[in-house]
Amino acid sequence: MSHTGFLLVGHGSQKPYNKELIETTANQIAAKEERFLVKSGFMSINEPTVEEVLEEFRSADIEKLVVVPLFLAKGVHILVDIPKILGLEQGSYAGTFTLANGTEIPLLYAQPIGSDPLLADLMIKNADNAMNCQ
Repeated sequence: MSHTGFLLVGHGSQKPYNKELIETTANQIAAKEERFLVKSGFMSINEPTVEEVLEEFRSADIEKLVVVPLFLAKGVHILVDIPKILGLEQGSYAGTFTLANGTEIPLLYAQPIGSDPLLADLMIKNADNAMNCQ
């Protein structure tokens, strides 16, 4: 059965917890959604790199690839670095990805989290947790 490739992109950090957070989130996505073949990659410091994971996807049984940055806002990585790695024109969120057998599949680039009501809910939850610890 063919899946949609799902590349969760993290920034990367010298702090091990940050890498674990991205990997745990990728595992949670995979557990919730069987339609995705989920892998995580990092922009810097941590491995595997985004480029390395893209190479892994070339031999995967996928019909499309979606690249999802686990970033809050648009910055240099979101606007310049990731599109360049993906071979996308700056400002473009769709292109193609070539599998090892030469087949071209759709490549889709998602937006960062941004201002989302779910983020506000998480912040309220964090505030409540802090107040309940007193």
